[in-house]
Amino acid sequence: MKKAIAELIGTFALVFVGAGAASHLNESSGLTPAFFGLITVALAHGLTLAGMIYAVGHISGAHFNPAVTIAMTVCGKTNRGEAVVYIISQLIGAALAGFMLKLLFDAGSGTGHLGATSLAEGISPSIGLLCEVVGTFLIFTVIFGAVVDGRTAGNMAGLAIGLTLAALIMVFGPFTGASFNPARTFGPALAAGHWDCCFWIYVVGPVVGGSLAGWVQTQVLMRT
Repeated sequence: MKKAIAELIGTFALVFVGAGAASHLNESSGLTPAFFGLITVALAHGLTLAGMIYAVGHISGAHFNPAVTIAMTVCGKTNRGEAVVYIISQLIGAALAGFMLKLLFDAGSGTGHLGATSLAEGISPSIGLLCEVVGTFLIFTVIFGAVVDGRTAGNMAGLAIGLTLAALIMVFGPFTGASFNPARTFGPALAAGHWDCCFWIYVVGPVVGGSLAGWVQTQVLMRT
C-alpha cells in the first residue's frame, strides 16, 4: 500500500506540474517566447521528477512511469504482481492530475488541451515513434545506470535523472511533446478528452525504448 501511494503521488506531481506548465504556456504563448517556454516546461518536468525521487524513492523506487515499471519487470528487477499495482497507481495519479488541471485551465480554449502531448505539424508517426523510442532509451539508460547499477550517481541519482529528462525535453519537445511516459500522456488526454490519433506512439515508444535500455544496461553494461 505504501508503494502504491508513493507511485500515485509521484506520478500525480510529475503530470500535474509538467503538463500544467505546458498548458499554461500554450494558452499564453503570445506572451512567452517559444524558446523560454520550452525551457520552462523542461525544467518543470525535470525538477519535479528529481524532487519526487528524493521524496519517495526510498519507498517505491520512484518509477512514476508505466514504461519504467515494465522495463524493470522485463529485466527481473520488479515482480509482475507489484508491476500491476504500480501501473494502476501511476495511471490513477496521472488521471487525478489531469482532472485537477481541468479545474484550473479551460481545456477547450487555445491549443493547450491541458498540456496533452501530440505530434507537431509535419512530424510523421514514424518519426514521432523514433523520437519517443530514442528519448526514452536515453533517459532510461540514466535511470538504470544511476539507480539499478548505482556505482556512480549515489545520492545524486535524482538530480541526474531529472536534469537528463529536462535536457531531452528541450530536444524532443518541439517534435512530440517529449512524453517518454504513457502516464504523462494519458492523464491530460483523459481529462481534456483530446485523444491524438497517434496516442499509441506514446505507449509503444516508451515501452520499447525503456525495455531496450534496461536490457542493454543489465545484460551488457553492468556485467563485470
